[in-house]
Amino acid sequence: MQDLNDLERMLIWLVLLISFAGLGYAIFLRQQVLREDTGTPAMRKVWQAIKSGALAYLGKQARSIIPLIGVLTVALFLSVLIVPPSKEAVEHFHAAPFNVQDNGTITLIIAFGRAVAFIMGALFSLTVGQLGMRMAVDANVRVAAEARKSFAGALRIAYRAGTVTGMLTDGLGLFGGTIIFIIFGKAAPDALLGFGFGGTLLALFMRVGGGIYTKAADVGADLVGKVEQNLEEDDKRNAAVIADLVGDNVGDCAGMAADIFESYEVTIVSGLILGLALVSLTGSVQWIVFPLIVRGIGVLSSIIGTYLVRVTQNTARGAMQAINRGFYSSAAFSLVLFAIMTALYMRTNGQIEWRPLLSVAIGVFLAIIIDKITEYFTDTHFRPVKDIAKATGGGPATTILSGMALGKESAVWSTLVIAATIFASILIWGSEAKDTGTYILYGVAMTGVGMLTLTGNNVAMDSFGPISDNANGVAEMADVTEGGARQILADLDAVGNTTKAITKGVAIGSAVIAAVSLFGSFLTDVGNVQRALNQPLLQGINVANPLVFIGLLIGGTVPWLFSSIAIKAVERAAGLIVNEVRRQFRDPAIMAYEKEPDYAHAVAISTSAAQRELLTLSIISVTGPIIVGLLLGVEALGGFLAGIILSGQLLAVYMANAGGAWDNAKKTIEDEKRDAKANTGKGSERHKAAVVGDTVGDPLKDTAGPALNPMIKVINLVSVIIAPIVVTTKLNLVTGVIVGALVAAFIWAVWQSKREASMV
Repeated sequence: MQDLNDLERMLIWLVLLISFAGLGYAIFLRQQVLREDTGTPAMRKVWQAIKSGALAYLGKQARSIIPLIGVLTVALFLSVLIVPPSKEAVEHFHAAPFNVQDNGTITLIIAFGRAVAFIMGALFSLTVGQLGMRMAVDANVRVAAEARKSFAGALRIAYRAGTVTGMLTDGLGLFGGTIIFIIFGKAAPDALLGFGFGGTLLALFMRVGGGIYTKAADVGADLVGKVEQNLEEDDKRNAAVIADLVGDNVGDCAGMAADIFESYEVTIVSGLILGLALVSLTGSVQWIVFPLIVRGIGVLSSIIGTYLVRVTQNTARGAMQAINRGFYSSAAFSLVLFAIMTALYMRTNGQIEWRPLLSVAIGVFLAIIIDKITEYFTDTHFRPVKDIAKATGGGPATTILSGMALGKESAVWSTLVIAATIFASILIWGSEAKDTGTYILYGVAMTGVGMLTLTGNNVAMDSFGPISDNANGVAEMADVTEGGARQILADLDAVGNTTKAITKGVAIGSAVIAAVSLFGSFLTDVGNVQRALNQPLLQGINVANPLVFIGLLIGGTVPWLFSSIAIKAVERAAGLIVNEVRRQFRDPAIMAYEKEPDYAHAVAISTSAAQRELLTLSIISVTGPIIVGLLLGVEALGGFLAGIILSGQLLAVYMANAGGAWDNAKKTIEDEKRDAKANTGKGSERHKAAVVGDTVGDPLKDTAGPALNPMIKVINLVSVIIAPIVVTTKLNLVTGVIVGALVAAFIWAVWQSKREASMV
């Protein structure tokens, strides 16, 4: 930090201290939750079954991931050795206290830094997912127990348990980015790319694995239990019900926490890379200090806002209002502190530099707007979900058509909002006479940083969903009836569906903003290498160039291939679960409550199915950009990224919102009074049609759609990492062999995705 003044050093150390405060707050809330009552022996029995299944999944997942992490650590180390060190790295390590004069030694330091940062990012992402999920599993029985006494108490426990995961995400993300900056200074982007890639790759694994697990169990349980047998959601005679409850945690707690964690990392990575470009232009380091200050303020704001969540009205609407109130409180507090810090610190020639504040504020408002768009299209209180519930009168076909139309429309509005946000960055930063594009892209990166300012709140809202869902399942399987507990838990479950949909919208929006920022980082890094090699500078990505257009077309297909493989994986695994549940239902003793189903076998089927696809989808994500870059060149690789960003955004929002709306339409009908003549309520033909719609939407909203977020960022990060190699490498025999091997691996991965599933 030798380039910083005393004030800036103090601010950076303060940011590091705030990261520890966030982690301390998570520990404080965890202790609060664990002190709560765990209910009756029957409730604890169900809880232990869920916990055992969750821990078994986490153990198998870790064993599947660790070997690939080892291989990629070596690859990231070698990626630095191929290209000369950056000008900033040379300046940083030439100066005191390092005083390293040999560029080869500097290259080795950067290589080790990137490899270690990759491991750190991967471990932090894994930690957030695993500890967050364990907290959710420990909280579900406590929420169910508290629901026998109090609506407000059940909400408090569920939300604070979710906040533990949120603050782990905040604290570890802020700590990792800050400590790397403290050590590497101006050379931090080289190491931060490894940190971001580690977190993103682990998020991809946890998103895909968790999504396949949860939806295989959910679809199988619903189709046989609800549609064929007319049973309740979590009837204890259903062999897949424990696997379904476990899946809520591995998909929406572990998967989403890791997903938002890597978005949190990636936006700071792109912000610092683009900020460093502005440091070179202006000579001021404030452009790379400001993003870290913003992140520190965000952690403080989340601590305050999440603790203020208090219900004043014991209804689902009241719960949603309480959660929103906490979010808006955090947003208001953070904006005030941003303004104060900007006035005190961000000055150029004696004048306050307001533009970074405006970009960050737009990011905060973007999160709120996407919240509202997603809530409108997925909440039970608004017209779109009511229209789907009405469409169930025509059967499954009209139900599915109505949800598809809703999802596609919602993708349009979300994309237009993001486009408007990027246009706002042009208006704010477009007056610069020199290197205008760099300033504009820095503004986009600051928008992403602002959008994820309230990560603690967002993850708390998401984890609230599966905790409430699990609590409802625990209560049903343990035959809890006293104190209106079932209605309280049903209301909280409905709210949880909405909060999950909202945070998926934020995660998708942040993925696109982060990807656009990384696209800017890609152009910046390519320009730096070309400048060092005295090559003509890349001025932009020209779609009139046929190779670029080919890259654009190929990039647009990748999200479709990726989501197709993910959905097919769910379909295969769900088929196995359906057969297993049907087999066990044929046992009269199970149907007569005289014998407990074999829950463990369904858990084993889902666990095994989830792990099979991890290698396949990771190979597609990692090899795709390398093949395009080495074969078609750096400009085509830029087109490839643009195609992925646009296609992935539209497809992800469509799938997430359509699935969320189908789910809440089903819950709307379940809340109706049961009347066979009026065709209303549970067990009616409308309800069966809604369940079919929900099962179609399940793999869309909880597997394929969310998995596109880390996939987009994995591909963008791989592209930024290999961009210098693509610029410096010509297509020859050696690179031809490498491309051939990568193409063979890609084809093998696609072929593997089409194999038949087998029983455990």
